[in-house]
Amino acid sequence: MTLEPTLTTFSPEDMESFLPEMKIGMLATINPDGEPHLTLISTLQASSPTQMTWGQFTEGLSKAYIRANPRVGWMIMSLQKEVWRGKATFTHTSRQGPDYERYNQIPMFRYNAYFGVHTVYYMDLVAHSGKEPLPMGAVVFGAVQTMLARLLHRDPEPDAVLNPYTRTLFNKVDNLKYLAYIDADGYPAVLPCIQAQAYDSSRLAFTFSAYGEQLGRIPAGARVAVYGMTLGMETVLVRGTYAGVRRPAGYQLGVVDVDWVYNAMPPVPGQIYPPVPLEAVESW
Repeated sequence: MTLEPTLTTFSPEDMESFLPEMKIGMLATINPDGEPHLTLISTLQASSPTQMTWGQFTEGLSKAYIRANPRVGWMIMSLQKEVWRGKATFTHTSRQGPDYERYNQIPMFRYNAYFGVHTVYYMDLVAHSGKEPLPMGAVVFGAVQTMLARLLHRDPEPDAVLNPYTRTLFNKVDNLKYLAYIDADGYPAVLPCIQAQAYDSSRLAFTFSAYGEQLGRIPAGARVAVYGMTLGMETVLVRGTYAGVRRPAGYQLGVVDVDWVYNAMPPVPGQIYPPVPLEAVESW
């Protein structure tokens, strides 16, 4: 697997591979505190060999973040378990034109009575990795190692940050997980991290069996975001500080101390932890 994305154009085969609606598209943006934020963007495509687009049909934090800071990281994974990773720069939006019409002709939006794509976002490609097969053997091996380390560790249980639902979502071996951090060039980088699991009630852990070189580049103390998703499209986003490498029960693990949890699912995404105080409705 390519350590650093170096390709500066998409091939016709790449562009065709991005067209299907049924794929995973992840977009990493940077929040006002300089931390990574991850969003599922299924409409992510390449509109030319050097330009990418995606269509907005729901609201969320990433739309504000990308307007304030145009540097993004992205990842596309096909149903054939082929992965592309890269970086891009947001340039502009449009609410009309051929790309707008094309998105709204997709059956998901054309026959939807409640919403369609209302804004198309444009990004200039910086670089990408090219097509890579998801290393399923290494992913499964790493997930088993992470699970054994989690079950065998004897660390004191910290204060609960991850509720039981979130821990269950991350601990299911066949659920999808993706990790983002801010790379040395100031752009977010996105990696599959399917082997990640909830180490305890406030930490995630992952082995380095899959994408180990890339994961090994994350410096201790860096802020990272991890997006978990079930095959039924239930999702959760967590953010925390990368604590570096630990070796519980003889297994080498990267550990993330989680301090922020976000419900990424529509119709009402929102922060779960730290708890947001309820405010009385005084006018309507």
